Amino acid sequence: MVEVHNMTSPDLWQEGGESENSPCMLGALPIIYYSGLLCLGLPVNILNVIVLSHLAIKTQKSSYRYLLSLSASDILTQFFIIFIGFILKTAILQRKIPDPLEHTISVLEFAANHASIWITVVMTIDRYYALCHPLRYRMVSYPERTHRIIAMVFAMALITGIPFYWWSDMWRVSNPPTVLDQVLIWIHCFIIYFIPCSLFLIVNSLIVYKLKKKAPANRSGKTTAILLTVTTVFAILWAPRTVVVIYHLYVSSANRNWKVHLMLDLANMLAMLSTAINFFLYCFVSKQFRVTVKEVILSFCKH
Repeated sequence: MVEVHNMTSPDLWQEGGESENSPCMLGALPIIYYSGLLCLGLPVNILNVIVLSHLAIKTQKSSYRYLLSLSASDILTQFFIIFIGFILKTAILQRKIPDPLEHTISVLEFAANHASIWITVVMTIDRYYALCHPLRYRMVSYPERTHRIIAMVFAMALITGIPFYWWSDMWRVSNPPTVLDQVLIWIHCFIIYFIPCSLFLIVNSLIVYKLKKKAPANRSGKTTAILLTVTTVFAILWAPRTVVVIYHLYVSSANRNWKVHLMLDLANMLAMLSTAINFFLYCFVSKQFRVTVKEVILSFCKH
């Protein structure tokens, strides 16, 4: 989940001191950026869902079903974090909503975020078995099993989102981080970055090693290329967010230091970009995806 509130409030981490807000140096830019990201991201993710549904039915590949569920989780992430968390709550309403509702929205934001990331993890493991253990993979890979795994990931994402009901708003907290704050921030960093990226590095390395040993005629490269591209882009886009959150926890808060405030704003904007660019990555890597996109658009135009 990404904190996107820019309406800062006191946080000097000092008892009895006068409170001052760290200024938002970006002005109206976050509103423009997130509005544009939503206007771009929702249509392309919906188109992603339609195209990947066609490919999943046509090819019966589990990888397309995982990509389909990734697009669905990206839509949920954009809806809960960008639309509700920022545009509606902060930019339009511009006032604090009741705590129970705000904390419930926080749970849904984290859950959508976790689902998006861990669907990619599951797909990475699926690709590893498809390439490195093809005989065993053919025995255990079928649509019903894939659907059960996807449903399990979404259920676990919701469960792991529940503890973040007690997540503190980084811009509005008025006290030093409590033990609970520290625990939640470290859990957050491990769930959304350290563990997934470690798995991406290990499993993708095994996949690349296996592909190098195979003959050049290997035909499974396109889906694997999509996977490697998506995981690499995710690791790059989410790295600044993870670093700044930990820096905020131990060095200086976003409210005490305008530089941290600025870094956190930019890191959040960069991290959320990952929810809107997968469509373009798929188009760049896969000719089959581009052809199906063209067919889908032409079919809509005919109607």
